Amino acid sequence: MTTAPQTNLEKLLARLIDRKPGRSEATLQADVRSLLLDGGLNLGDDDLDEVVVNLEAQVGDRRRIDIEIGYTAIETKRDLRSKSVLKDAEEQLAGYVSARTEQVGQRYVGVLTDGADWRAYSLSGDTLVQVSRFEAKARTAPAELLTWLEGVLATAVGIKPTPEAIESRMGVESASHQLDRATLAALYEQHKDEPTVKLKRELWARLLRSALGAQFEDSDELFIEHTLLVNSAGIIAHLVLGIEVKDVQPATLVKGQLFTQANIFGVVESDFFGWIIEVPGGEAFVRTLARRIARFSWAEVEHDVLKVLYESVIAQETRKKQGEYYTPDWLAEKVIADTITDPLNQRVMDPSCGSGTFLFHAARRYLEAADAAGQPLKVSLAELTDHVAGIDLHPVAVALARVTYLLAIGRDRLISDERERIRVPVYLGDSVQWQQRTDLIDHGHLVIRTGTGGKLFENELRFSEHFLADAARFDAIVNELADKATDRLEGTTPSLTAMFNRLAISSKDDQEELTTNFRLLCDLVDEGRNHIWSYYVRNLARPMWLSRVENRVDVLVGNPPWLSYRHMPNDMQKLFKEMSQARGLWRGDEVASHQDLSGLFIARAVQQYLREDGTFAFVVPNPVLDRPYWSGFRAGDFQDPEGPAKVAFTGSWDLRRLRPHFFPRGSGVIFGRRISVEIGEAAQGNNPVPLPKTTERWSGKIAKSAASWAQVEKWVKREQAELKYVGEDLISSPYKPRFINGATIYPKYLFYVVPQKANSLGLGSNRVAVRSERTNLENAPWKNLPDMEGVVEKEFIRPVLLSENVLPYRLLPPKKAVLPIEGSNTLLHGEHPHLDRYPDLAKWWRQAEEQWLAHRSSERLTLLERLQFHRGMSTQLPGTPLRVVYGKAGMHVTAALVDNPGVIIDNTLYWGTVATREEGMYLTAILNTPALTEVVRPLMAYGKDERHIDKAVWQLPIPLFDPLDPTHSRLSELGAAEAELVAQLDLDETKSFVKLRQVLRQAIVDSPNAEELDQLVRLLLE
Repeated sequence: MTTAPQTNLEKLLARLIDRKPGRSEATLQADVRSLLLDGGLNLGDDDLDEVVVNLEAQVGDRRRIDIEIGYTAIETKRDLRSKSVLKDAEEQLAGYVSARTEQVGQRYVGVLTDGADWRAYSLSGDTLVQVSRFEAKARTAPAELLTWLEGVLATAVGIKPTPEAIESRMGVESASHQLDRATLAALYEQHKDEPTVKLKRELWARLLRSALGAQFEDSDELFIEHTLLVNSAGIIAHLVLGIEVKDVQPATLVKGQLFTQANIFGVVESDFFGWIIEVPGGEAFVRTLARRIARFSWAEVEHDVLKVLYESVIAQETRKKQGEYYTPDWLAEKVIADTITDPLNQRVMDPSCGSGTFLFHAARRYLEAADAAGQPLKVSLAELTDHVAGIDLHPVAVALARVTYLLAIGRDRLISDERERIRVPVYLGDSVQWQQRTDLIDHGHLVIRTGTGGKLFENELRFSEHFLADAARFDAIVNELADKATDRLEGTTPSLTAMFNRLAISSKDDQEELTTNFRLLCDLVDEGRNHIWSYYVRNLARPMWLSRVENRVDVLVGNPPWLSYRHMPNDMQKLFKEMSQARGLWRGDEVASHQDLSGLFIARAVQQYLREDGTFAFVVPNPVLDRPYWSGFRAGDFQDPEGPAKVAFTGSWDLRRLRPHFFPRGSGVIFGRRISVEIGEAAQGNNPVPLPKTTERWSGKIAKSAASWAQVEKWVKREQAELKYVGEDLISSPYKPRFINGATIYPKYLFYVVPQKANSLGLGSNRVAVRSERTNLENAPWKNLPDMEGVVEKEFIRPVLLSENVLPYRLLPPKKAVLPIEGSNTLLHGEHPHLDRYPDLAKWWRQAEEQWLAHRSSERLTLLERLQFHRGMSTQLPGTPLRVVYGKAGMHVTAALVDNPGVIIDNTLYWGTVATREEGMYLTAILNTPALTEVVRPLMAYGKDERHIDKAVWQLPIPLFDPLDPTHSRLSELGAAEAELVAQLDLDETKSFVKLRQVLRQAIVDSPNAEELDQLVRLLLE
């Protein structure tokens, strides 16, 4: 039952969505006009208003637009559910939009509506395409439709840029973003093969591949999104200064020329994404984009809103693959407050600054202290840029962080007459220095290689290191060289004498070096590969300067990249391993895949950028605090070949128990200081101090809208706690070597099957028709391939248990899989001499091998080797009469007894043989008890929460079953009683296994044996 409309807007919307047969288009048109005028969209109906709603606007060839508002035409139709009506209306609208686009020189948008269905269209080349749609229903609030309409019309003014407003009006779901994105994509598609666009696209991909490894997906779609983001950020930077961007030429906006005139440097530069003004139609796009962004009042920003813009535009899956999750403002604010204790006298740097969250709060802290000390503004701003700096390897992050830095300073300070020349100190650079500088510094020179695509290292720009000491002078030199190379006749090389005289460059060696660089820049311009090199040079120079001993900072803060070893490409894995081993950070064996870049990053940042006795605070993955593979890092002795670094850790925050989670994995914060590394007597007392086991544990539920520490503090409980290091003081259970992982039966569609009905003639004895069993959890490319289908001998259809078939004390019916197991323990492959004894299996298996060879991601394994990964299949053969199985993933241990020796165990389970049913009941009783889960949780791997039981359970001192031990015997009895209780429950096995497990866990908790079981298990383990 719906609620009767109460307000005039609700009544109006109710009329609009009611497609009564007798309603005329004139009535609908009048109601749409009323909605536009009364909806708070900053519209009027006469020429005195800034944006006027015109009815029946003349196009110029006797055609009339139903309603025209600024750069938007709205056509009304009584009912768009008719395909023919919709088709005719789209053709009509296409004519209006094409004509108006040509007349106004900007993007023009078309809207079709019947009151309930609202569709926005834009031109892609000469074709009108739908880019956004809103369907109003009985329960739709007028504000929802009006927000969508405002995104299309872009008529509102003075919108406060809160996170909610940014996401709803500029995020990926907004009509505004969808229109901008569609227009930009069309422009790129038209011009992507032009040399200047192609060059910048290639350099962008090369840099991000270096920054993000295998998590970076090189796609045009991402390049387009980044182009939109960076140019949006540049426009926002102008608006922060109060510049009327609608009156500024697009090229001026994109190149940042007004900032140069205003003596503000390093904010907006011509970079990878300036291609937009170099192609036809690009300037019109920038004008439209500027008009949309100008709707917001950017002087009212109180935190890093560009992070919100980034996360609301870039798809979550893309961000996850690239490890891009930015720090909440409240956490950055608190870390800064606790770390920067003397803001006027401490130089601070974030070596992985992202969108600038830590920089924002560090800059604000400095300026607040400067104001409190009565420091003149011109001094404060000049000192600020020497006190707070950032580096990042991601060009989009750098662009956003620079604007965030301006937002931290604020409009009033920036437009003050007291302000003098300032440079925003956020630089594009590699804080890890993967090549340990051999690719950037060569015999006292900064080296920039200019090869792209397949032509690597063909030419080099080389600058003597002494140029780097004066940032402003170096930037002026590089900018002038780039400008002169661009503004000259093709094929000529003008003299640099005037520049040498003006900038007092008198050394003949320096003049010859700069002239050589200038010739190369001229060649790049003539080849159509210009524009980008000055950006590269100026940004890579500053991190090198900051790494000099005399320039190192007092405080390092930030959130380093979280990039797992398993997601790195092969060459990065090799280098990461070498560098980690050299610094005592590497732990191989089975935990190699869990190693993470963040530890090496912090060690390198401390070594390169932090002065001795300087302090640091970093947000880190929570495993840093207590996992064994982080023990080398926690020791604090980083034997860097370029210069050892030692640290004294001073404490940590354990943030894993905060809800909701703000990262894809549990997090923490570590604190410490760099100590000197001397020799002889000077080295006494300078031993590294490991990370203390005492931590500050945070717990509580934080409102999603909370942005400041003041809003969060009251909801957080902070208490001292002891970290439990995995493996410490534990006696591994003797069961540990007995339990092993099941077989890797993958890709699933090649093995798992469902029976099919035979035709009327039948199949003959011992044969069964089967087809691939498909699920929505399959990954590409397998999910896009057709089913396997055929006939197979019955003996090769084996029952398989997966984790989803296992409940506490109970098994669900197993899956069925085609497995090439002859007899009890012989595995067949395509070339095995026995395979052709079974023609049906042979046909199935060889077809499966063909699919595997055609689509596998690596040539390392055959299909049988994949099945036999870590000997997961052969160790099960022949099957044993009694096995205990438990799921390897999840937050709770789920175990059951298997008494069918023919069942195969999948790798989502661990299994171990038991000698007797009593021993099996003993183990399942322990494993299924809630107390066991509670005790094992600190030992488990985790993401957002503890997960993946794996073999962590056997790090507990679970003893071998002894039937003569009263505790063991009683546990076995109780396990048998619980198994009987569970067996008697009437379960609806069609429901999900997750739901069924919840039902059984509750039954176990409510069991009359629950308390005794809990006490006995704790007595055994604690």
